[in-house]
Amino acid sequence: DNFNSLDFSTWKHDITMGGGGNNEFQLYQNNRTNSFIKNGTLYLYPTFTANNPDEVSHMLNDMEVNLYGTDPPADCTSNAFGGCWKKSDPNSGAMVNPIRSAAIRSIDSFTIKYGKIEVRARMPSGDWLWPAIW
Repeated sequence: DNFNSLDFSTWKHDITMGGGGNNEFQLYQNNRTNSFIKNGTLYLYPTFTANNPDEVSHMLNDMEVNLYGTDPPADCTSNAFGGCWKKSDPNSGAMVNPIRSAAIRSIDSFTIKYGKIEVRARMPSGDWLWPAIW
């Protein structure tokens, strides 16, 4: 794919906040703030769930996130590890994921019997980041 546009028949977004069993901090969503095409390049871009002190307080105390959508492009893709619904509760230590990001997959779009796949990617480094191509 040359990523002149995001072909939703090939690339599907993961929509979950389960953390893959690794207690990861991100919430994956299908949102153009977190995944977009610019000049033939696919960007997967993390953002904060809360951007100011009032939102942070809400995120830690009583925020609820429900990823059960009403149509396939917005519906939760994995409920493993509480991936589709969370509510923060300071008494139990439950917290809504502080980072929003994107993950895309092509697993159900095509198959390759022989050949190779070539990927060019620039991987970020920093706190809370675990970039991966699977």
